[in-house]
Amino acid sequence: MNDARERLIVALDVASAVDAQQLVATLGESVIFYKVGKQLFTAEGPRVVRELVESGRKVFLDLKFHDIPNTVAGAVQSAAQLGVSMLTVHASGGTAMLRAAVESAAKSATPPLILGVTVLTSIDKAALEETGVSGTVQSQVLRLAELALNAGCGGIVASAQEAAEIRRELGAGFAIVTPGIRPAGGEVGDQARVVTPAAALKAGATHLVVGRPITAAALPAQAVQQILQEMNEACASRPS
Repeated sequence: MNDARERLIVALDVASAVDAQQLVATLGESVIFYKVGKQLFTAEGPRVVRELVESGRKVFLDLKFHDIPNTVAGAVQSAAQLGVSMLTVHASGGTAMLRAAVESAAKSATPPLILGVTVLTSIDKAALEETGVSGTVQSQVLRLAELALNAGCGGIVASAQEAAEIRRELGAGFAIVTPGIRPAGGEVGDQARVVTPAAALKAGATHLVVGRPITAAALPAQAVQQILQEMNEACASRPS
């Protein structure tokens, strides 16, 4: 993935297909990978995913499936038929659910990469304890990452703050998709654990999900170019 565009996923966290279409048109060929999440998918359904795929874009379907294994398997089958490249399931759903997702994806002619969601980037230690989970955020992320990978997932979703430790403990050969990306000096918003694009890549992330720093920018295309430049510089500075 020498092209930074293969690593940058722009989050279409917008209210309608019209808003999504306008943003995609504005960004043009500078972005080839988009995330469709709960807001847009709930508003517009699978049509918006089909349109992106038919236009030659890649889609990361971020619906975070979490249900009984049979239900998740059916949802993954339907998502695969849309032609998505990646989709998410909650790693906390357990091994049986994760394996059902992986096995269902494998039956598709073009299997999407199944990503296990570890701990949301809006969660800090206090919020984790509210749910009955003791220990640090990092230990919980590692626990869920290992669970997802052992179940056959092709990657995980985690903050880049944990990416380096994940790589040290679990090795290479799988994707780490990192939300909560904010360019240097950017607004943090409701995210508790954020990092810059360069820091995320240096920590071992393979893909960066960027939303508001692009979608809420006065000049979205310019914001994309700045992020791509930072990503390219980070990759170039890595030791060979």
